[in-house]
Amino acid sequence: MQNTTMLTLWFTSGGLVLTPRTGSNNPHGSSGRICKSKMSGMPKPPCPKFISLEDGEFTTKSTSNGFKFRLVSYNILAQVYVKSSYFPHSPSSCLKWKARSQAILMEFKNLSADFLCIQELDEYNSFYKSNMESLGYSSLYIQRTGQKRDGCGIFYRSSSAELILMEEIHYNDLVNGIDYENVPTEIESNNTLDVDRREEASGKDSTKANSHGDQGDPNDPCVRLKRDCVGLLMAFKLRDPSNHLIVVANTHIYWDPNWADVKLAQVKYLRRRVSQFKEIVSNKFCSTPSVIIAGDFNSTPGDEVYQYLVSANSDSEAPAIQLCSLYATNGGEPPFTNCTPDFTGTLDYIFLSDPGYLKPVSLLEVPGPQSADIIGGLPNHYHPSDHLPIGADFVVLGSSNSLIIPELQDVEDRLSKFEIGEQMKVQNN
Repeated sequence: MQNTTMLTLWFTSGGLVLTPRTGSNNPHGSSGRICKSKMSGMPKPPCPKFISLEDGEFTTKSTSNGFKFRLVSYNILAQVYVKSSYFPHSPSSCLKWKARSQAILMEFKNLSADFLCIQELDEYNSFYKSNMESLGYSSLYIQRTGQKRDGCGIFYRSSSAELILMEEIHYNDLVNGIDYENVPTEIESNNTLDVDRREEASGKDSTKANSHGDQGDPNDPCVRLKRDCVGLLMAFKLRDPSNHLIVVANTHIYWDPNWADVKLAQVKYLRRRVSQFKEIVSNKFCSTPSVIIAGDFNSTPGDEVYQYLVSANSDSEAPAIQLCSLYATNGGEPPFTNCTPDFTGTLDYIFLSDPGYLKPVSLLEVPGPQSADIIGGLPNHYHPSDHLPIGADFVVLGSSNSLIIPELQDVEDRLSKFEIGEQMKVQNN
């Protein structure tokens, strides 16, 4: 009863009664229709809406059979971080695991994605893996290092793609590359603050801070870089006639706003690893893959982390890989992807590096600040996480090469040499 009253107040505030926002200057700023359950009177999550793009701003090559797939990135808010004291603005009933787990699963179904890049994924073995398998998804999961209970996972439809290669990313590996005689500038910068001087965090971020169990001097690069963050790199062969390959990367970058140096070190490592993985896939399968990087980067569009990812410069020791933000190049970043009373801003992104074989044809609409399902902050009965999902539909325009299995290519090369030899014998005779 208490929750119903709260929801009624949200609906009547400002005259926003179950109607989408119109007239917004932001192309991603309105929300879809809000549904209510006839049985219980409780609202259901808004049906995901993908907005068609008239013109994608990516260079394309040629048309093909138009094979289409959908990719979504979503920080689902790990249950380990969910407590009423961390989210006092949220109705307590929507924070309970039984309700949240079913709401998230329903949202996964409604998104109907071929690839789901999930951050803050916990309860993987006990809940998500088997439930997603029943929906036709295969998956891989990497748990954070140490005592952390959440991690990153990629769910994919086996009917849409075949997994051909994967690697894990452990950002703690950055510690192994420290040159103590020449500490990188970003590690010895003025961001090296004492722990007690950090900006006070609220909600689940304070939980993260308390759960880190940090020991030692935070100005020590070895201590500072060990944040237990992870990522996944997975290469797929799409089940389309062109046999196009894609690399999908999913990651969750460190959260603390005062440790921008650590975030920057992590995304530089990510970019280097993605570049190397792309080269491995290209060489092994004789085909240049498209690259999609998704995740929660815990950085706003103006931050150094974001600017580094979309800049033309790359580290000299890594193969060059150029990235662009999917939303930014198609109308602009959403006004926010994380929404709580303490912080509202854009932290989640999908980056694309593609030689022209993929074209985005629609984007997942993100609610605007006046949307009825957002007012009061997240999570709520409409959205089970404090983050919002982002995503896109892509169409395959071609492939750099048909997929060639190395063993078969070796046989074809020998047959070709044999035929040339036979032709030379005939000519000589």
